[in-house]
Amino acid sequence: MAKGTTAMEVRADGVAVITISNPPVNALSLDVIASLQRNYAEALSRSDVKAIVLTGAKGRFCGGFDITAFGKKPKNEKPGSLSIDFLSDVVEDARKPSVAAIDGIALGGGLEVAMVCHARISTPSAQLGLPELQLGIIPGMGGTQRLPRLVGLQTSLELMLTSKAIKGREAHELGLVDAITSPNELVNTACSWALEIVEKRRPWLKSLYRTDRLPDLVEVRNVLEFARVQTKKKAPNVPHPIVCIDVIEEGIVSGPRLGLMKEVLSAKVLEQTQTSKILRHFFFAQRATSKVPNITNIGLTPRKIKKAAIVGGGLMGSGIATMLILNNFKVILKEVNEQFLSAGIKRVKGNLQSFVSKGQLTQEDCENKFYLLSGVLDYEQFRDADLVIEAVIEDSLLKQQIFSDLSKYCHHDCILATNTSTIDLNLIGQKTISQDRIVGAHFFSPAHVMPLLEIVRTHQTSSQVVVDLLDVAKKIRKTPIVVGNCTGFAVNRTFFPYGQAASFLVDYGLDVYHIDHVITQFGMPMGPFRLADLVGFGVAIASKKQYFQSYPERCYKSMLLLQIMLEDNRTGESSRKGFYVYDDKRRASRDPDLRKYIDKSRNMAGVTQDPQLMKLTDNDIVEIILFPVVNEACRVLDEGISLKASDLDVASVMGMGFPSYRGGVMFWADSLGAKYVYDRLEAWSKDYGDFFKPCEYLAARARQGASLVKDPEFHFLLTSLIHLCILVT
Repeated sequence: MAKGTTAMEVRADGVAVITISNPPVNALSLDVIASLQRNYAEALSRSDVKAIVLTGAKGRFCGGFDITAFGKKPKNEKPGSLSIDFLSDVVEDARKPSVAAIDGIALGGGLEVAMVCHARISTPSAQLGLPELQLGIIPGMGGTQRLPRLVGLQTSLELMLTSKAIKGREAHELGLVDAITSPNELVNTACSWALEIVEKRRPWLKSLYRTDRLPDLVEVRNVLEFARVQTKKKAPNVPHPIVCIDVIEEGIVSGPRLGLMKEVLSAKVLEQTQTSKILRHFFFAQRATSKVPNITNIGLTPRKIKKAAIVGGGLMGSGIATMLILNNFKVILKEVNEQFLSAGIKRVKGNLQSFVSKGQLTQEDCENKFYLLSGVLDYEQFRDADLVIEAVIEDSLLKQQIFSDLSKYCHHDCILATNTSTIDLNLIGQKTISQDRIVGAHFFSPAHVMPLLEIVRTHQTSSQVVVDLLDVAKKIRKTPIVVGNCTGFAVNRTFFPYGQAASFLVDYGLDVYHIDHVITQFGMPMGPFRLADLVGFGVAIASKKQYFQSYPERCYKSMLLLQIMLEDNRTGESSRKGFYVYDDKRRASRDPDLRKYIDKSRNMAGVTQDPQLMKLTDNDIVEIILFPVVNEACRVLDEGISLKASDLDVASVMGMGFPSYRGGVMFWADSLGAKYVYDRLEAWSKDYGDFFKPCEYLAARARQGASLVKDPEFHFLLTSLIHLCILVT
């Protein structure tokens, strides 16, 4: 059965309107491309067709090339048959002009096709971008050559290397689109524009050959060299960003036709790399998180959330409030007194202003969003709230009292959510009557920036509440993972051994700064000790106590080093002294005084340098810190706290900064093999105790030579369904 098509209608004014139709986002499948080629051949040969307008069905231009078509192209296909022979030689060099009418999305290959057209008309809210680098590849249909010629070299580098999407209005300001109009007038405006090109009242521009936005060659080389240096710092372990820069340079220095051919050949090579295959796994895993068995497949429809309320205006509460009003929710923010309330509202205002300063929000939009927020000191205005999120300090008794109060004031369908990161939801809701509407909504700090939302359900949480929160996550542009209830839930519980393993190594002789360096070289955004400074020692000790209480048999129990440093008023980054020292701009530097705290901690604990551990290679250090994380992830999967290994991959990347080009913590471990991970942990457990003891789930997988994925048949079915997805961000 054909997957997707295009349809052509010739209007009375002589404009052929070609519409891409391939739900849900009009992806460029092989069928769509073949149909588009047929339509163009007909339109260019008909004497009654003066010009062509290309658009997409149902308010979406095109979401890009269909990822599932990777590897399905004919093996004898001529390199460049699409991007050069068709798009450049047929569409761009045609004697009849083409105009792209863009609504909804023009991403990846969709934007590349639009840039081939001789003009682009967009709606103000359409999303335009080239996100290919997220998949370990580069734009392969002319994007590396045309985008710099339309928006300038510097801007094009930023858009491609960051995979940033921009709205139609900004695209117009940058020169990527030629005019902005409403969705209702889009096709008519594009048709008029196309006819005006024919009548020579508008310029007939071929993007590939424009040079007016390009700097001279000296500046080109300087800009590209700077981009290479920065890229190698930010992404040292992956090849495709540098390849992208090289291809851009080829087109500017040697000419666009040679640039197109280099782009085609480079894209083909990158498609086959392990990095691209891993990043495609992660892409599909992200889109699978909102598919929850027996929750999202039983016909439930999300209820409309008109008004949300936040209890607590601290860093988390204000961040959650910011994110909700940014996405047009009415929000009530409650605090205990005027001083705290004023501080919370000020934080929200500051958060909004930061979006303005980054150019992501206009001042007018900022003020309009701010009007959606109101502050209160009691629960009276909570009576018509549809969703309440509690975001106070991690104090179980305080949270119990708040939930007891909420059950008295909020209507019976109001969702009662907590942002706790570790405390058992059953304990929090102990004094609440309606257990079925209690749910965890664990945001990661800062809440208005971090992309992950952990939705925590108890055995009593209703499926409707989970469906409602999944819908909220979609509207506020968060990636949700639905998990079970336990101390630490899925993300923090999986990673609690991370810092403990690092502390173990320091106790037995390794250097704090070397450990952090090794872990960042692996791809984590910061090492475990820099992370401890950022979180704060008080929070770190409190959370460790929670894990000691819940999982005593597998915790590394020494907290002496943190306690000694706390006693000397070293609390982390907030006090400008922790494992590192910080200047006025919060830049971290090594502290030679740290040695005395480590020596004191070792003396009090009665431990000395371990000769074997002192011989660890950098790879050994990575494994001895991260394999206990894998071990805990296996327990989380085995206990059903997480339903899919791919959810833990997404959580590790989006919640903890695990490098996406390694696929996530479970995918990475699977690539090494269950037996290898088991054997290393088992050997360490014999020498250093139960902290490293492999769990039974991991042991069984190792014995069977099996994948760490819980249910291979279910995973195969799920993966098959996911692979029907297409490229859209």
